[in-house]
Amino acid sequence: MKVLKFGGTSVGNADRLRKVNELLNGDEPIVVVLSAMAGVTNSLVEITELAQSGKMLEAIEKTKELEDKHIKTADGLFDSKMYRKRGEEFISNLFLRILSRLIEGFNQTDSRNIVALGEQLSVGLFHMLLTEQGKRAAYIPALEYMRIDKDSEPDFFYIEQNLKRLMQNNPFAKIYVTEGFICRNANGLVDNLGRGGSDFTAAIVGNVLNANEVQIWTDIDGVHNNDPRFVTNTFPLRQLSYDEAAELAYFGAKILHPQTIQPCKVKNIPVVLKNTLNPIDEGTVISSMKNRKGIKAVAAKDGITAINIKSSRMLLAYGFLHRVFEVFDTYKTPVDMITTSEVSISLTIDSTINLEKIVNVLSQFAQVEVERNQTIVCVVGDFPASHKGYAAMVFDCLREIPIRMISYGGSVNNISFLIDSHYKVQALRLLQQLFPAVSVSDSTHQNIEANPF
Repeated sequence: MKVLKFGGTSVGNADRLRKVNELLNGDEPIVVVLSAMAGVTNSLVEITELAQSGKMLEAIEKTKELEDKHIKTADGLFDSKMYRKRGEEFISNLFLRILSRLIEGFNQTDSRNIVALGEQLSVGLFHMLLTEQGKRAAYIPALEYMRIDKDSEPDFFYIEQNLKRLMQNNPFAKIYVTEGFICRNANGLVDNLGRGGSDFTAAIVGNVLNANEVQIWTDIDGVHNNDPRFVTNTFPLRQLSYDEAAELAYFGAKILHPQTIQPCKVKNIPVVLKNTLNPIDEGTVISSMKNRKGIKAVAAKDGITAINIKSSRMLLAYGFLHRVFEVFDTYKTPVDMITTSEVSISLTIDSTINLEKIVNVLSQFAQVEVERNQTIVCVVGDFPASHKGYAAMVFDCLREIPIRMISYGGSVNNISFLIDSHYKVQALRLLQQLFPAVSVSDSTHQNIEANPF
C-alpha cells in the first residue's frame, strides 16, 4: 500500500483535481490525503477573524465568495448533470454550517470547525469525481480516526485501531480518500495539526499502515538545493537521507512539513516528493540510504528571535544552565540554536507567544537582551567530524555578511548560523556559489565534497 498526499495547489481547481484523478491508476491499494484548495484555509481563517472582531456582514460576504468559488469548481469538475447537482448540494450544505454559526453566535470552537471545512470540501468533491469515473473509492473521514493527545502529539494507537477499522468496513475499495490537516484533540473537539499538517497526516497514516511508500505531491520537482524564490540556477536533489531532509524541513524548506520525516523514519518508509504539474519527473527520494558526503543544500528560517542572557560568574556556577532552560520548558518554547561564553548564553526561538513572560523570569537572575527579525540559515549535508574544510568553504562565501551566532558540531548534517533577516537573500545567493552549475539530469549525484586543504 502507498499513501499519496496532494497539496493545495495540486487540488486548486477542477483541472487540477482531474489531473490528480489521472494519477490514481493501478491495482495497488492507496490512501489519498488531500489538503484544502489553495488559499481556502487562509480565507476560512479570515472569516473566523472577522467574526471574532464582530464584523459579521464582512464575514458573511467572504463566506459567499468562497462558496461561489467551490460551486464554480464543481461545475467544471463533473461530466454529468447529476453529479454537478450533487456537488453543488454538498457545497451548499457545508457553507450553510458556516453561515449558521455566524448568525446564531460565534465562539472559539466554531473557529476550528469552520477552518476544518476546507479539507472536507476538497475531499468530498474529489470522492464524488472518483465515483463518477467508476473507480472503487471510499471516503474515510479524518475526524473519525485522527486524534492528538493532551501534548498535541499523534495518538498512534488510537489512530491505527480506528483507521484500520474504517478501511475494513469498505473492503471493496482500492482508493481510500481522507482529509489532511484536521483531527480531534484529547477532548474530542475538532482541531488540526498546524500549517502544512497534511504532510504530517500522510506520514502518520503511512506509519500505522506500514505503507511501502509515502508520496508528497506539490508544484515543484522535489527538494531544491536552495530557495528558488530568491536564487537562480537551483536544482532538485534526487536523494536525501532522513536526517538531511529533517534538517532542511525544520530550517525552512517549505516543500515539506518538519514533522513528516520521523513517523516514516521509524518504519523505514521512503518519502518521495513529486510534482503534480510534471509527474514524469523522478522527484526527491528520502530514505535511510546515505548519499556521498558533502554539502547538499541550503535553507533559511525566518521569524527568529535571539535572546542574550548575561549573568555574573557566581551564577554561572552549578545549576545556571538548568535554571535558564527550565524557564523555556515552563513556557513550552523550543530553542533552535544555542551558543555560550564564560558569562553569557545566546539562544534563538521561533515562537514569541510567551516571550514577555520568559524575559520577565530570566530578568530576575540575569541581564536579558532581545533581538527580533533574525534568520537562521542552515547548510545541510553529511559532514563527518573526521573530514575537514566544510566550515571554511561555507564561511568563506559569507565574508560580506555579519554573522550573529554559529552552530556547528552538534549534528553531522548541518552548519547553522544566525543573521539579521535583512541579509537573508544575499546570504542564500552567496552560498549558491558552493554548487557548480549543473543540469537537472546531473543533479542525482550533485553535492560538494569539501577537502580544500
